[in-house]
Amino acid sequence: MKKIVKQVLGIDVAQKELVVCLGRIYDDLTSELYASKTFANTTKGFVKLIEWVAKITDSAVPTRYVMEATGVYHESLAYFLEEKAIEVSVVLPNKISNYARSLDVKTVTDKTASEAIALFGLERQLERWHKPKELYKKIKQLTRERSQLIDERTTLKNQLHAEQSEAEPYKKSIDRVTKRIALINKQEKEIGVEIAALIKTDKETQETVTLIRSIPGVGLLTAAIVLGETNGFDLIRNKRQLTSYAGLDVKEKQSGTSVKGKPRISKKGNKHLRRAMHLPALAAIRFEERFKTIFVRLVSKHGIKMKAAVAVQRKLLEMIYTIYKTKKPYYKQFLNKQNNETLELVQAVK
Repeated sequence: MKKIVKQVLGIDVAQKELVVCLGRIYDDLTSELYASKTFANTTKGFVKLIEWVAKITDSAVPTRYVMEATGVYHESLAYFLEEKAIEVSVVLPNKISNYARSLDVKTVTDKTASEAIALFGLERQLERWHKPKELYKKIKQLTRERSQLIDERTTLKNQLHAEQSEAEPYKKSIDRVTKRIALINKQEKEIGVEIAALIKTDKETQETVTLIRSIPGVGLLTAAIVLGETNGFDLIRNKRQLTSYAGLDVKEKQSGTSVKGKPRISKKGNKHLRRAMHLPALAAIRFEERFKTIFVRLVSKHGIKMKAAVAVQRKLLEMIYTIYKTKKPYYKQFLNKQNNETLELVQAVK
């Protein structure tokens, strides 16, 4: 009789429901997917899910629960399972989507997505997920609240401009919109103070933010957004994963000689990270020679300024990760020093 050596539950997480699929590997290295079900994405649903899994799995072999990092909808389940000491793996969405494309699946549904996640978990040695620092969670909540306020303020300013441009503006409407804008400005400042105070409560995070801020164009808020959205780079293992998670990776469509689409960023990632890199990239292009050179070279190549600016955004994000990993600040003269050392070496050989 074959012996089970690995069990995985693949979970496709949506706002209101969890579509799950159970899979297992035997000692002869054969595998199978053998059960599927749907549960509510609520605490009651989590309890029923655990009970269902316990009934139809081998209790002698631990079951690894695998899910995508889908915005915030997966967090409640991941926290619940962690508290129950159940093995959990949270995987970046691009990893699952890339793996799913390699499967012979013509129709994509929640069920097939959960099957792909289960197969991915069976084939890979995944790291166990642990609850991130409470600090990063609070920072993410605050930075996202600030982002919503800024969007609301932009709408109100457009509304105010329209009201003021009318032939006969209505003063009371203008006054109300003006007051709401003033309130948002006040709340934005309050959030900024709260973020700075939060960072100061943790020495390691404070040191990390100081290092990240050594990069031209990157301020405290940008550093906070990156750390908050990545949970301190908890799921990130290299720069390529980070740019893909942010949706700043390049997507290219080419088939033979007849089909060739223009390369463009995928935008299939964390929009908050992409948004956070926009203004820092513009500042870096303006004030730092290294990034200005990259920008000018790309514009001269294809003539599209926005495309070149996105390349600088990607470069900045990669540099933030490098500085986080190396624990060394940005060294403005690094390239000059490297070039001088190369020149000296060439002259010595001659």
